[in-house]
Amino acid sequence: MNFEHFYTADSDFPNRYISPKKLFSYLQTNLKDYIQEIGRSYLDQPIYQLSIGTGKINVLAWSQMHGNESNATHAMLDLLKSLENAHDVKEDLFSKISLDFIFMLNPDGSEKWTRLNASEIDLNRDFHNEASKEIKFLKNMAASKKYDYALNLHEQRTIFTTDGIHPATLSFLAPSENVERTITENRKKCMAVIAHVYTHLKELIPNQIGRYSDEFYPTSTGDNFIKSGMPTILFEGGHFIDDYSRKETRKYYTVALYYALKAISELNSDTKGWEIYPEIPENQETHYDIIYRNVKLNTEHECILDIAVQYREIYEEGKDDISFIPFVMEAGEVKRKGWLEIDCTGKRYISESKYPKLDTEVNFKIED
Repeated sequence: MNFEHFYTADSDFPNRYISPKKLFSYLQTNLKDYIQEIGRSYLDQPIYQLSIGTGKINVLAWSQMHGNESNATHAMLDLLKSLENAHDVKEDLFSKISLDFIFMLNPDGSEKWTRLNASEIDLNRDFHNEASKEIKFLKNMAASKKYDYALNLHEQRTIFTTDGIHPATLSFLAPSENVERTITENRKKCMAVIAHVYTHLKELIPNQIGRYSDEFYPTSTGDNFIKSGMPTILFEGGHFIDDYSRKETRKYYTVALYYALKAISELNSDTKGWEIYPEIPENQETHYDIIYRNVKLNTEHECILDIAVQYREIYEEGKDDISFIPFVMEAGEVKRKGWLEIDCTGKRYISESKYPKLDTEVNFKIED
């Protein structure tokens, strides 16, 4: 059975940007029997948890801990929509697991499309300080019952590849519990689940599944949850060629979420197959969004160089979706590759400034 055949995108949320108010209304209208409010954000917005399933294996998951990472929220909505077309699959899955899914843990950041919350705290580095309200709600949920697994759902930038060529469309991690990166039983449980997901998806998106760095981060959520005894799996949704709206990523994120839950339901804390995990290639930081090659600047002496450009995702209030604003990241001999490479040999560099300024919005044009 290939779950991709059942995939259906939730048409109520067609864009990368998800309005918190629209999400809240949708949940109250369509999933009111499954949701409960578990707290309110710094700006007093509700944080909802969906609870579904009757199985004995308890799973905790959360989306948009970083407000500008919406793929996991989409994936959960799409998973529920897809399972409407697969009644037997749904019944089998949720007879074995009980899933508590926290939608949009950081609604304030989600509304502004920012990584941080409204008090400018990175929730994923606030585990010990508990300076944010939101991390307390997550930790309270984690302590409320014995969870067998947790899914820490994120997105990563377009800079990552699996091999210097193919984008890391999905990356996974069994987080380390210590600086030594010891392979513990809890890590093996996570590795086994990831191995099952990898086995299913590597045929669908070959060479586009990566393994996130397992460097130990002493203040991060996943590392501390697994250190405390709860197997915690990191998801990272990334780039798909010519898909900055991440619709393809969204689809495969949903498929991966299903196969992760299915593996959890079948493994039931077993570590079978964990040895496959190291076969997954580790993320490489190799790309920019655009590289202009062989740009001849308007200088008194001949100056030919490369200009690397990366998009920044900006949300402007009142718009339906985010905008992609190009920023100059590097100028000179750029060794990274670009998802788009433009050879400027024989073309004109038009700009008010002689040199491209780093970390500023692109203000030049290239013309024939």
